[in-house]
Amino acid sequence: MINKISATLEDAVADVHDGATVMIGGFGNAGMPAELIDALIAQGARELTIVNNNAGNGDTGLAALLKAKRVRKIICSFPRQTDSHVFDALYRAGEIELELTPQGNLAERIRAAGAGIGGFFTPTGYGTLLAEGKETRLIDGRHYVLESPIHADFALIKALKGDRWGNLVYRKTARNFGPIMAMAAKCAIAQVSEVVELGELDPEAIVTPGIFVQRIVKQEAP
Repeated sequence: MINKISATLEDAVADVHDGATVMIGGFGNAGMPAELIDALIAQGARELTIVNNNAGNGDTGLAALLKAKRVRKIICSFPRQTDSHVFDALYRAGEIELELTPQGNLAERIRAAGAGIGGFFTPTGYGTLLAEGKETRLIDGRHYVLESPIHADFALIKALKGDRWGNLVYRKTARNFGPIMAMAAKCAIAQVSEVVELGELDPEAIVTPGIFVQRIVKQEAP
């Protein structure tokens, strides 16, 4: 019987290893799996490469992971904002590496990994520092830059509901990067507010099919 439910948050992240590439869902705090991140901090994995839209807010969630100095490199599109003081301090001290990627490119690089695409050409970033060292082409009179897919060992995402097969539905814009991150990672771990019985989720409403999810863990919304 297929049952992807983990008993605890700690069980769900127990095998995240040092040096792993970990995608973390969320657009700021919306859709961020904060409790899974806390469990990852407690688990102790180090030298992580994190893929996220942002670089942490305040002192909780992703920012707490950064503050614990567990992250070697972060790939994101929006590293600086008014409350990104943890990342700012680490970056200025040379204690974290940043790979800056335009937001659309970030999303497509993640999606490309899940779709098995080896790379794609985009006009975004051409003629800027972000294109240095990358292949460029002139296609139909427009300049393009070759971007590579981003693969991950693990993805930590947040959904509204899930079943034991791993099928997921999300709450409005809290889905953001969750679906494509689940596809791009070898092991997708979903934190859900509610676990429902098989058949309760309308097949037409399922956003992430269980084939892309390896573990789910219930964590009721505060």
